[in-house]
Amino acid sequence: MACHGPQGNSQIPNTPSLAGQPKLFIENQLVLIREGLRDIPAMKGMMEGVSDAEIVELANYFSAQQPVAAARGTPDAASFRRGQELAARGLCGSCHLPDYSGRQQIPRLAGQHEVFLLQSLKQFRDHPGPGRDTIMAASLYGLKDNELADLAHYLAYFR
Repeated sequence: MACHGPQGNSQIPNTPSLAGQPKLFIENQLVLIREGLRDIPAMKGMMEGVSDAEIVELANYFSAQQPVAAARGTPDAASFRRGQELAARGLCGSCHLPDYSGRQQIPRLAGQHEVFLLQSLKQFRDHPGPGRDTIMAASLYGLKDNELADLAHYLAYFR
């Protein structure tokens, strides 16, 4: 809760909210982190010795929480529109669902912190590897940083 926030709604811009994430997505990510296939330094020690049953309990808890959108205020209209067009062109809603709520092993993007979304998009584009979805790397291939910023802005403010 210290990092991912009360009921899994992060208050830290570069930390994802877990509230409302699909249960299977949370389970998969926690196993990848525990097994060292996904390197997240802040989580390294925390997942050591965590049993499969405990991972299932954590996933049940966080997936059942109501997500709260991180973005406040009014989005930049031009950036939002460009991000919306990129999401439509990239068919993001076909995997992440039209409301970007995610499903099964595919994460919820809607309402995440813009900083976290941008950091994640760049990582998928630039550093595909173990624990990373190759479809995402291919989907983001060739997109420029400013385009990823527009996409992150759109998803952060998506309602």
